[in-house]
Amino acid sequence: MNKLVRMIVVLTVIGLISGGILALVYNLSLPKIIANQEAETKAAIFKVLPETKSYKKIISGDLAYFDCFADNGEKIGTAILCQGNGYQGVIKLLVGVNADFSRFTGMTVLEQLETPGLGAKIATQDFESQFKQLATKPPIEYVKNMKPEKDNQIEAITGATISSRAVVNIINKTVEKLLELK
Repeated sequence: MNKLVRMIVVLTVIGLISGGILALVYNLSLPKIIANQEAETKAAIFKVLPETKSYKKIISGDLAYFDCFADNGEKIGTAILCQGNGYQGVIKLLVGVNADFSRFTGMTVLEQLETPGLGAKIATQDFESQFKQLATKPPIEYVKNMKPEKDNQIEAITGATISSRAVVNIINKTVEKLLELK
């Protein structure tokens, strides 16, 4: 019995020390993680709306977006943070829309955990470039194994239809929410 108590005490002390070290490292690195995420988002804004010279962040409920402006102060579009479930985890995107909400100006993947080699192709330039000048209405659709025929269609990634569908659904739902606000 004495041996058992000693083993429990030793394991408890090791667990407490390990947990304390992990909490300390997390708290020390959290500001840097947040700063890196903000820098990545800022770079993505200029990627999806390249003419942007300044922007204003707006948060409404669970929706976050950035009104983007040219040098002269004229609004050129909106960059919208989009998030939803993919095949293996959460997908975070930033999508740009022109000032009158008629066309997408671009899309970039901020974070994804999709299958490497398949679903992860949603973060490639080939997939992302399909969203440039795509019509916002009617909602985006995806087609499989063929070239898009309509102004609002993209071509799904072969072998990763679920990831492609997830991106389309995430964007459509988020843009619909934003349009309800405006």
